[in-house]
Amino acid sequence: MRTLNYKHLRYFWMVSKSGSIARASEQLHLTPHAISGQLSQFEDALGVVLFDRKGRRLALTDVGKKLLLYADSIFALGDDALAMLQNPTEQSPQRLIIGIADSVPKSVASRLLKPTLHQSNAIKLICHEGRLASLMADLAIHRLDAVIADRPMPPNVSVRAFSHLLGESPLSLFGAPRLLKRLTGSFPALLDGAPFLMPGEDVAFRTGLVQWLAANRLAPRVVAEFDDLALLKAFGQEGEGLFVAPSAIAAFICDQYKVEWLGELPDVSEQLYLITTARRLTHPAMIDMTRVAREEIFPSAGGASPSTTKGHIPD
Repeated sequence: MRTLNYKHLRYFWMVSKSGSIARASEQLHLTPHAISGQLSQFEDALGVVLFDRKGRRLALTDVGKKLLLYADSIFALGDDALAMLQNPTEQSPQRLIIGIADSVPKSVASRLLKPTLHQSNAIKLICHEGRLASLMADLAIHRLDAVIADRPMPPNVSVRAFSHLLGESPLSLFGAPRLLKRLTGSFPALLDGAPFLMPGEDVAFRTGLVQWLAANRLAPRVVAEFDDLALLKAFGQEGEGLFVAPSAIAAFICDQYKVEWLGELPDVSEQLYLITTARRLTHPAMIDMTRVAREEIFPSAGGASPSTTKGHIPD
C-alpha cells in the first residue's frame, strides 16, 4: 500500500512554490542534486509524474497541481499547530477556503473577501484560483467552502451545490486615446475593423459578446485573446486594442488605465456567482460577500456612464 513521505512532500511543495529546484535548494539548505533525486523517488513511490521537465524548467502536471492543493492545506495546518503550541490559550482562527475561477477579475474577488479579514471572529482566509470544473470537484469533496465564479454551476457537473447570484453589470467599450486617434466613426460603428482584445473562452460573457457583434454586423480585428482580464486591460491601456469591461467599474477603469469610455453594449452583461454546498447562506463571511456585491460592486450598474457609475472597484 502506498504511503505519503512527508519529507518528500515538503520538497515537492518547496520546489512548486519557489518555481525551481535551484531556489528551493537555497531555502532548504540542500544541493539541487539531492532535491532532484528525492523528487524522483517521490514520483516513483507514488506512481505518478508531478513535473514536466523541459530543460531546466519545471511545470506541474495536472496531478501535480492537484497534489499541490493538498500540500498547501497540510502545511497550513502544520503552521496552525505550531502557532497553537506557542500560544495554547489563544483561540485558533477558523479556516475559510474559497475557490476563485480564473475568469473572475481578481480585484472583484479581493473586494468581496476583504471584509472577511476584519470580522470579530478570527478567520484565516485561504484562496485557490483555477478553472471552474476543477474548483467544483474540490467543492464536492469539501476541500473548498465556496467558489466565486462568473457563471452558475455548470448543469453537467454532478455536485450537490447551489448558485447564488451576487450581481450583474452591463458591459461597456473602452479604448486608449492613442488608439482612438487612429479610428473613425462613433460607437458602436468604430468597432468594425478596429483592433480588439477578445476575452478568452473561459470568460462567461464571451458568447454574448460574440453574438452582439454578429447581430450588429460588426467585425473587429481580434489581435489577442485573454482569460486573464487584468492582463487584457493592461494591453488595452497600451493602445493595442479596444476592450470591454463591466459598466459597474467604468469610472475606475478610465482612471486606472487612462482609457476612454465609448459606450455601453445592450443585452450583454457580466454576472458574479457564489457557489456553495448550502442552499442558504448562513456563514457570516458569505453574508458579507453578498452585501458587498449588492451594495458596493453592482448597486446600480446599468445604463451608467463613467461619471455616474457607482460601486467602483479596481481591476
